[in-house]
Amino acid sequence: MGLFSNQLSNVVEWEEYRDDVLFWKWKNDEIKKGSKLIIRQGQDAIFMFNGKVEGVFEDEGSFDVETQIVPFLSTLKGFRFGFNSGMRAEVLFINTKEITVKWGTKNAINIPAPGLPGGMPIRAFGTFNCKVADALVLIEKIAGVKVLFTIDEVKERVTSMLDQVLMKWIVREGKDMFNLQANAFDISRGICEDLDMEMQKIGIGITGFAISSFSYPEQVQKMAEKAASQSMVGDMNRYTQMGMVDAMANGKSGGNPASDMVGLQMGMMMGQQMVNQMGQMMGQNVSGQQGNSGQPGNSAAPNFCPNCGTKTNGANFCPNCGQKLI
Repeated sequence: MGLFSNQLSNVVEWEEYRDDVLFWKWKNDEIKKGSKLIIRQGQDAIFMFNGKVEGVFEDEGSFDVETQIVPFLSTLKGFRFGFNSGMRAEVLFINTKEITVKWGTKNAINIPAPGLPGGMPIRAFGTFNCKVADALVLIEKIAGVKVLFTIDEVKERVTSMLDQVLMKWIVREGKDMFNLQANAFDISRGICEDLDMEMQKIGIGITGFAISSFSYPEQVQKMAEKAASQSMVGDMNRYTQMGMVDAMANGKSGGNPASDMVGLQMGMMMGQQMVNQMGQMMGQNVSGQQGNSGQPGNSAAPNFCPNCGTKTNGANFCPNCGQKLI
């Protein structure tokens, strides 16, 4: 698919529009009398003469160059042309749409990690969004030497800076080196700010940056999976107990004598545990009550004589009837 102008009908337009091109330079020997400028949605047209920008047209539509474009340019900068022999000029079409680009680290990035002298080798993948932020800066920096500027060239510039900024923000925001995805939002936000600041120098804005995934070495991934398996096995008894209790609570028996017996035994075990816990609680309560009475254990004398009801004041014998109290 090519990018060309319709010279036969003297139409100045970006006919073969492509989303992967940020600007394309329409260049012809001359713009003749009766020529029309066509601007489609998502495009701007910039007239240049002798390497200088003479006017920027942002409204979409079809415009007669002689009656609409030239008078407007003349009003701005004294742009004077006749159409006896045509007008020699350049027109740049700017893609104003936001474009989403996939990215990925070319090589593993060694991120500093405790216990790893050489660092943790990590790869990352995701997308970023970009658009033309300042067409005049883009023309000044790029358009002077290029006929078109593609998104692949933007991607090349971004990926050339990506390793450094990725390392910077992983070190700053990565709380867990083995679970960087948990901090992917904060890492992405910092990277987006840094890349945008650099790309603005050529008129390109980075409007969004996202990390879809981090990739660890195979050995590290296997270690993480093994650690997760060991953690699950450590809680397996508790997991099994809770599952069986839930099944019994919902009336789901095993459907055969063996499974019913397991359920019965489980219920008995839990019942015994509940009895033991209640016994412990009662023992604590009794001990607490005895402590509050101020009398030592089972051998302490009662506060009142069981024979006559006289207050004993902790004596071994009743002061009234002589009843032995201990």
